[in-house]
Amino acid sequence: MDALPGLSLPPSLEGARVHHLPSAAFYISEFITEAEEKLILDKIVSAPKPRWKQLSRRRLQAWPSDLINNKLVDAPLPPWLEAPIVTRLQSLPLDQGRPHIFADSPHTRPNHVLINEYPPGVGIMPHKDGAAYHPIVCTVSLAASICLNIHEMRGDGTLNKDPSWRILQEPRSLLITTADLYTDFLHGIDDITEDTQLSEETVANWSLLRPSSLFHSGRNMRQTRTSLTYRDVLNVSKLDKKLGLLLGQRKW
Repeated sequence: MDALPGLSLPPSLEGARVHHLPSAAFYISEFITEAEEKLILDKIVSAPKPRWKQLSRRRLQAWPSDLINNKLVDAPLPPWLEAPIVTRLQSLPLDQGRPHIFADSPHTRPNHVLINEYPPGVGIMPHKDGAAYHPIVCTVSLAASICLNIHEMRGDGTLNKDPSWRILQEPRSLLITTADLYTDFLHGIDDITEDTQLSEETVANWSLLRPSSLFHSGRNMRQTRTSLTYRDVLNVSKLDKKLGLLLGQRKW
């Protein structure tokens, strides 16, 4: 793909594969520029208040809408969530045989974005993303770094609360999880104000972090981090078809 000012993207995702994880994960430390990050953050902050869904300790936005019974109403993403992220995802080859990571998904592109805001000390319990989505998750991190934990289930079906792996996500980075890592493992974020014991031995993507990494002290003080989670919802309902059906049933 063409060179972009301020970015050094790999020629394909194979160059970004995280080799110390189950199949499959990819990490690019600088996927968007600082100017692009600022533009997206400004758009998020200026979104109408009803767009925000307030949870107990954090808040989120869903674009183009929430899922209803695991279905998405067919609608486009806003331009600021399309470019540069979706266009860049679709221009970055997976390998020599596949043009991009969503080439085999039902809609060949992400059609849903979840925006989560994580203040310091606030995380999310270990979970799976579920069957509503094609098994590919692309997460772009904004404004701050955070450590994502990958958990396994024990043989007796209970959760191993100690993470098997940790992934450090820097601001403006892209993390892609798919295949077994999506279907068989859980991911979560600890409710802490500081990530500690960060090193090549404890962080799976350590070799893919920026050369000027701030984490060589082994610590990361949490700041408010915003994540953009791009996925392809499997079931999409055409609003115009439903409306046509309803109108066809009305008595004029």
